This record gives sequence, structure tokens and C-alpha cells, in this order.
Amino acid sequence: MVTGASMCPAALRPGDLVALIAPCGWVRPERAEAAANVLSAWGLRVRLGSNALRRYFYLAGTDEERLADLNSAFRDPDVRAVLCIRGGYGAQRIVDGIDFDAVRADPKLFMGFSDITALHVALWCETRLATIHGPTAYGLATGPDCTRALDARQALMTRDPIVMTPDENEGTAQLRLAGRAEGVLLGGNLTMLAATAGTRHRPDLNGAILMIEATDEEPYRVDRSLVQLKRAGWLDGVAGVAVGQFTRCEDDGPTPTVQQVLAEQLGSLGVPVLGGLPFGHGEQQTALGLGVPAILDADTRTLTVQPVGQ
Repeated sequence: MVTGASMCPAALRPGDLVALIAPCGWVRPERAEAAANVLSAWGLRVRLGSNALRRYFYLAGTDEERLADLNSAFRDPDVRAVLCIRGGYGAQRIVDGIDFDAVRADPKLFMGFSDITALHVALWCETRLATIHGPTAYGLATGPDCTRALDARQALMTRDPIVMTPDENEGTAQLRLAGRAEGVLLGGNLTMLAATAGTRHRPDLNGAILMIEATDEEPYRVDRSLVQLKRAGWLDGVAGVAVGQFTRCEDDGPTPTVQQVLAEQLGSLGVPVLGGLPFGHGEQQTALGLGVPAILDADTRTLTVQPVGQ
């Protein structure tokens, strides 16, 4: 594990080479091609991982094949960004085999979300690489002018801060505990964070702003994940919590809503909380940096995140 300042790669420029890799679930070829077309429309060169279209059970190839593509991208000096084609499941099966020395020697932009959270956490803990929690390439396949693609382009190709405000249509939009917090933004998918607790990769969240989102989890499972992080000590000293999209996280039975569960568990932390932010598994998947300074202001209902690319 390392400590110290974030390691920020350079923002992408037209002509840069981007590697599309599949570290988790298997990939539909037409979706990978559509994503490559979007990136090409931005003026970028695109290389598909050698094993990205393979299939082994529910995975995009064997662990060895998926890891080989990931490390090949990290080791290649021509590659300036590594974009995950999709999440699903499988990142934790290969995370301990990442060539962290290659990452330290040549920092590159890295983007994905959901199951990719395991890789975000490991890269931060091992190298302090600032990464981008943003749509997978599957999410870009709808075209270069869709909102999520334009937001991803901003995160990858500019040095502009990201300023987010709650979407009133999100189920967690009414979740707000007053106050203002400044700190490094860390986190990702809540289920994956809880699954990572107990492994050798534990981010120090003391003084940090935690961001969380989830999908397809009933309220009691959201409760369970938050309790797991609390009991593991992850939430000790957290400065604030940014709550994104909790999609399809309701139960038809006589249970609390997911917003009630979040309010109870996060309210006990005594820190500013802002919900309804448009990142996660919803229609809008705003890209934002992890491992970079951020300001969460629940009073003005804003989350401001500094850019990853420098």
C-alpha cells in the first residue's frame, strides 16, 4: 500500500490511443464496435483488447486472458487511456494480478464503474492513481452526442471540474443532511465496496468524501452493505457522503424504502450527505474523478469534483 498525493495522468488529446478492455462480463461485439466508433468520432485511436470478445462462462475470457489484456494496456507506452467495455462480474478474480509497477511507471486514464469498483479501489490503494468513475464503453454505444458520452468526453479530454446537482427524479433526491465537506472523493458501487472489505485493499476514508451507488439491491441488502463497511471501520472519519443512483432497489413487501435505509445509516455518521446525484446505473451516468479533491455542499446542493486529467 502507498500513501501520499494522487497520481494524475494527462488528459486525452486527439490522436491518442485508447485501449478497450473487458475485465469482467462477456461482451457483445456490436456494442464494442459502436463504442469504438464513438471514441473515433472524438478523434481518438482505438485498440480492442486481444481477448475482449472471448467468452468463458459469464466472463469475457478466462482470468488469465482478461488479466493479460489489462496488463498489456497498462504496459504499452502508446496507450493513454484504458476504458472498460462493461462491468458485470469478474474484476475481483483478477485484481491481485495487476502490474502495479507498470501503472506507477506510466499513469494512464482509467474509466469504468459497477464491478470495476474493485479495480478503482486497488489502483488507489496500490499506486494512488486517480481514476474516473464513469460509464463503461457499453454506455457510450448509443452515440457520441448522448449526454453520458459528452460527460465522459469532458472527464477524459478536458481539465474542467465536474459540478453536479441532484436530479429531482432520482429516488434518493430528498436525502440531504446539511453541511459542507472538502476531501478526496473515493468510493463507487456500494455492493462492491462491501465485498472488498476484508481484502488487502482498504482505502483510508478518514477526511475523504465517500461516493456510493447501487443497482438491483433490496433495501435490506443496502442496509447490510453499509453495516459491513461500518463494522469494518471504513466509515470512521469520513467527511461526507455523496449518494448517487440506487436503481431498482425497492421491494414490494412491507419494508423501508432504500432512501429510509440510507437516511438511517448515513445519518448516524453526523456528516453532510447529499443524495439524488446523477452517477451510477441510471439513464444518466455522469463521469467524475476518484482520488481527486472534491467539495460536497449539501446547503447549496452541489458536488464539485476536480478533473483527473492534467
